Amino acid sequence: MSEKSADAFRNIGEMAEALGVRTHILRYWEEQFPMLKPLTRAGGRRLYRPEDVALLHTIHRLLYQEGYTVKGARRFLTEGGAKEVPPAPAPIQTPAAAFDFTALQAVRDRLASALAAA
Repeated sequence: MSEKSADAFRNIGEMAEALGVRTHILRYWEEQFPMLKPLTRAGGRRLYRPEDVALLHTIHRLLYQEGYTVKGARRFLTEGGAKEVPPAPAPIQTPAAAFDFTALQAVRDRLASALAAA
């Protein structure tokens, strides 16, 4: 399967997979976030435009990474906060070589012996 272009429409299954949520979560978000209005085709099939995709990623970040409630995220977005939200920073990748595992194991052993003595 080839990769879609950034401006291609996405269906609900593709968006659910990209965000790591179930499709019913996306349908719930449509009810809770009035600014989220995907195109609906025959049979109720949802198609998310690029601006819907960006909004879904923002909603997901607010709820799952930043700890907002649905009500708080909705308020944040309706009060214009979406313009102020920077993209989520990439997770810090620390190479394993940066850790001195021998020192960590020594600390672990000291803690274990202190607990055993208590």
